[in-house]
Amino acid sequence: MAVPFIEIKNVSKIFTSHKLDFKVLKDVNLEVERGDIFGIVGFSGAGKSTLIRCINGLETISSGSIRVGKYQVNKLSKKDANAYRQKIGMVFQHFNLFDSRTVYGNVTFPLEIAKQNKEEIHKRVLKILDLVGIIDKKDFYPGQLSGGQKQRVGIARALANHPSVLLSDEATSALDPVTSMSVLDLLKDINKKLGLTIILITHSLDVVKYTCKNMAVLENGIIAETGKVKKIFESPQSDTARVFIKHNTCLSNGEGIW
Repeated sequence: MAVPFIEIKNVSKIFTSHKLDFKVLKDVNLEVERGDIFGIVGFSGAGKSTLIRCINGLETISSGSIRVGKYQVNKLSKKDANAYRQKIGMVFQHFNLFDSRTVYGNVTFPLEIAKQNKEEIHKRVLKILDLVGIIDKKDFYPGQLSGGQKQRVGIARALANHPSVLLSDEATSALDPVTSMSVLDLLKDINKKLGLTIILITHSLDVVKYTCKNMAVLENGIIAETGKVKKIFESPQSDTARVFIKHNTCLSNGEGIW
């Protein structure tokens, strides 16, 4: 059996507030193969965003271990942690662009932080902007762009440093359905062309069904089930998956509050 590219073992994360401990992640175990598009779904407060921040090393775990490729994330030195984070691309729900920088300037930012030379930065940025389909917008500012175009800038910036993993935290939830589909098509195209491992955090089963090969359901900080998307849709084992699928079916059938 192939060694998984991302391996999460018995991971727990505890936050302390007012001298009280709150366990957000509880002995999470998860494996993601190289080149997969992997979906993680769950209700608000299930721990999805905390898990993704543990994967990219922005949060330290309380116990367990996380390995991404050659990196043992929970044991990285400060120097190695900086190198590791450059190989993890992040795409955010609300874009997180610099309003004072052009599209070109936003995408150059992580390369400037990595202290690459100007000629290499220029070549890389033009190549990535072409890949995501907005090279004609390179001199525009974020305020001049649509939501879908802004997210393409966010994706381009996340790809700038040749990442081995792309983490998407509700990247399409602020977009209309048509724009969402175009962004998901872009992610699928990037996955195919670059062989990039992608983890999608989402509330939407439609996103998972359209985009992902495998998925996990996070429920109150616990992985309630994991497996092929088709299998979970056909035979959900967790309460969260059942509720999500029932709600999705009702909307598809035109049922609802009206």
